[in-house]
Amino acid sequence: MKIIKANVLGYCMGVRRAVDKALAAAKNPLGKKVFTAGPLIHNPRVVECLQKQGIDILDDENIPETLEGSAVIIRAHGISPQLEASLKQKQADIIDATCPKVKANQLKARQFSEKGYAVFLAGEKHHGEIVGLMGYCPGCIVAENADEATRLAEALYQKKPESACVLIGQTTVSKEEYDAVGREIQSFFPHLIIVDAICNATTERQEALRRLCREADAVLIAGSKGSANTKRLLRIAQDMGNPAWLVEGKDDVPVEIRKYETVGISAGASTPEEVIEEIEEALGQ
Repeated sequence: MKIIKANVLGYCMGVRRAVDKALAAAKNPLGKKVFTAGPLIHNPRVVECLQKQGIDILDDENIPETLEGSAVIIRAHGISPQLEASLKQKQADIIDATCPKVKANQLKARQFSEKGYAVFLAGEKHHGEIVGLMGYCPGCIVAENADEATRLAEALYQKKPESACVLIGQTTVSKEEYDAVGREIQSFFPHLIIVDAICNATTERQEALRRLCREADAVLIAGSKGSANTKRLLRIAQDMGNPAWLVEGKDDVPVEIRKYETVGISAGASTPEEVIEEIEEALGQ
């Protein structure tokens, strides 16, 4: 079996930055209790590793009355400004590990919202990044796909046909998805402003995967089943016509992969190098 890897895969800059900040916080000399506001990234192995180093996860169900003497790391996907304000009010020491691209989108969403624009968000309603982004533009409209964008844009047009509109996306949506959502909204609001919201790392990994699919007979996508960008990579490989599987580690490698002569490996932006290496090793055994 020949094994080839995508020339761009694994940790992106934003994820690596967040993990590095968390690891540095775990080694703090003052003995502070360290939390992350939700899972730092969408990879259970990384989250488990951080927990072993004493970093626990805060969610809506377990936020203490006070966080005095504790550090809270804002996850790579970001959080709402309302939640951040609440954590500060509880006297937490905030460590902001929000991906810089996500942070830029948050600030743009706030700016356009304050100017009176109708803000459309392209992405998954319940994804942490979109949930956080919604806090920056109250009353925004979330479209998960082009069909939903059509319905929502038409509804807004019926109520406020003169609306000034802007589109901002989840950083991990594919360009094709984002463009399709934009076209549907533009059919009702031709002057729609489309923010350059997609992370370059997302586009680079998707394009690298497409090149890989042209060379490989089958493809393994390494990463978490809870990761949006990893699941999109799987869909891209499948759309390219390749047999493809999403694997979280070596134990998930399917037996049937061994019947293919050339196997490609790609990985989501939250997949650590050691996971990619162990999957490659498992294929070689």
